[in-house]
Amino acid sequence: MDFDSLVLAAATADLSDEPAARAHADAVEFRMDLADDPLDALATYDGELPLIATNRTVEEGGEAPENSDRLDALARAAEFPTVAAIDIELATVTDEEWLADEARDHDADCIVSTHDFDATPSRSAMEGTLARASEYGTVAKLAVTATDPDDVLDLLAATHACTERGGRVATMAMGAIGGHSRAIAPLYGSRIAYAPVDPERATAPGQYDLATLAGLLDTLD
Repeated sequence: MDFDSLVLAAATADLSDEPAARAHADAVEFRMDLADDPLDALATYDGELPLIATNRTVEEGGEAPENSDRLDALARAAEFPTVAAIDIELATVTDEEWLADEARDHDADCIVSTHDFDATPSRSAMEGTLARASEYGTVAKLAVTATDPDDVLDLLAATHACTERGGRVATMAMGAIGGHSRAIAPLYGSRIAYAPVDPERATAPGQYDLATLAGLLDTLD
């Protein structure tokens, strides 16, 4: 998957959504933690879009238990040729670097992510988090929660600064105040935008549905 330009990922726990995503998306983020029998779903997937496999913990906004089975499932997901990247939490990969190595051994990129569902850290703290994540992954992802417009400005500034230093980052501010960042952040260097195919199945607060976000990105571009 080419993260040198923006990748619009359709987020879903049901790979049968893939045909509906093709008109707008460049990839599908497969939420393994929300799916029934995710490895079986990967084994039978024959869609056209490449996959980003995510098996997120409760602390990071998912439903997967924090245990070795979760990591083993993510490592197995990376073995499928249709999986172009896996998402690993920064808090996990620092202790489980083998998982990133395993993914790369199967030609899958690593997106190293951090989610803050309470607030937006300072600009310097966000830049530090993105820099640390970049040490382990192809793309450093940071999702924060905006409580006022200044939070969004700080996130965009951090995004721009890290991009100018040569990093590949994916950033967004969650919640009503930060929702527009999902369309704006790519203008400052963010390389991945996420949206659900079905607006009723959003996987994070403040998400646009796929068709709406695709239209906004096209218009701004």
